[in-house]
Amino acid sequence: MDTKITIAIADDELLFRQGLISILNKEKHLNILFDAEDGNDLMAQLRTASTIPEIVITDLKMPGLNGVETTKLIRKEFPDIKIIALTSYFSKPFIINMISIGAVAYLAKNSTPKLMLTTINEVSEKGFYYDEQVMKFIHEGLLNNNDPKKSAFDTTYFTKREKEVLQLICKQYTTNEIAEKLFISPRTVDGHRNNLLLKTESKNLAGLVVYAIQNKLVNLEEKF
Repeated sequence: MDTKITIAIADDELLFRQGLISILNKEKHLNILFDAEDGNDLMAQLRTASTIPEIVITDLKMPGLNGVETTKLIRKEFPDIKIIALTSYFSKPFIINMISIGAVAYLAKNSTPKLMLTTINEVSEKGFYYDEQVMKFIHEGLLNNNDPKKSAFDTTYFTKREKEVLQLICKQYTTNEIAEKLFISPRTVDGHRNNLLLKTESKNLAGLVVYAIQNKLVNLEEKF
């Protein structure tokens, strides 16, 4: 990769934070801009930073301003930042809540360094990353709590090609992979993706995936 992925980290556990920084600093394509001891510290540094990080990795349970409230603030003040939520609480309601407020990936604190690096790379390339367990939680959580008014959603609002692109986005294909699969240019894929974001009023690809599942626009079991 020519361009480095810029990152900021927030975690109140100093040893864990330093360990994480040590792991990530070994990767030449990653650049840790700064780290913070809690949400207030993170927001203060973001507001004065000369370079805004592409990705923020934040613990959710921190004193003062916790990761949940921090995520809400970042989404409001720095909507382009991609947020990876880091936590010991890997429960379905918690994950659904974090995704609904703007986290684009979710990592358990006992994850392997390999999974951490995979998540960062995928988030940078695709805009979000949910492993099989998280996708299962999203699917179950959203469909079980579906708004009855949305069940009659008019799928004709989307073109056939938009639906195909949406299906592949939800299966976490990259822009180039989608282009190759559908025999169209990456630029055309970008156009369809932007149309989907506008039509669904989604702020990012993670929101688009949630929208698609909630309105039963995609079938993740279906082979393309």
